[in-house]
Amino acid sequence: MPSIKLLLNEQLSLIAKSLSSPQRLEILEYLSQAERSVDDLSKLSNLSIANTSRHLQVLKQAALVSVRREGQKRFYRITGSDVTNLISSLRTTAEIHVAEVERLTQTYLDKKDDLEAIDASELIERTKHNEVTVLDIRPVEEFNAGHIPNAINIPPDEITKRIKQINNNKDIVAYCRGPYCLFAYDAIQALRKNGFNAQRLKNGYPEWKAAGHPTQRY
Repeated sequence: MPSIKLLLNEQLSLIAKSLSSPQRLEILEYLSQAERSVDDLSKLSNLSIANTSRHLQVLKQAALVSVRREGQKRFYRITGSDVTNLISSLRTTAEIHVAEVERLTQTYLDKKDDLEAIDASELIERTKHNEVTVLDIRPVEEFNAGHIPNAINIPPDEITKRIKQINNNKDIVAYCRGPYCLFAYDAIQALRKNGFNAQRLKNGYPEWKAAGHPTQRY
């Protein structure tokens, strides 16, 4: 009979296996923002509905997502902020130990933003003193599902045409889905070109929420 340790490790391996697909990691990122239907996830991930459903079943078997039914539709969500923390730990480990991850971030992300991003504790302190305007650069449905208190939502495809509406008397801090999300990088570039003093938040909304910081939703 297998030992209890082996049996427990077998269960842990279900989670590890579920994370062994870049498509499933992407799906988890979308679900970290808001609950999604299979159709929505299929469009966001550029996968067929059948393929999306297969990936979701793997994640469900690993207890990383849960599902609810509404009529004929199925809606998925992550099972807790611990799932966000798991992905963050995976990302941190890869950044430390996998040279290709470092090369990719330096080549594609660091070139977009040469200023150091600010962390959550600094943002909290600066918002207490009303020193910054916080911009949420995510689609409106993700913003409505939850966001940093008093953040202003400007979806990524609207930043250029709405830039004149932003108060330029304060510094800007922008965030989006996570540290690898390009929405905030592109917004920061556009803002700086228009004379704003703008920085990124180091992490995205899911990491903010998982850390227990205050949130709002509509």
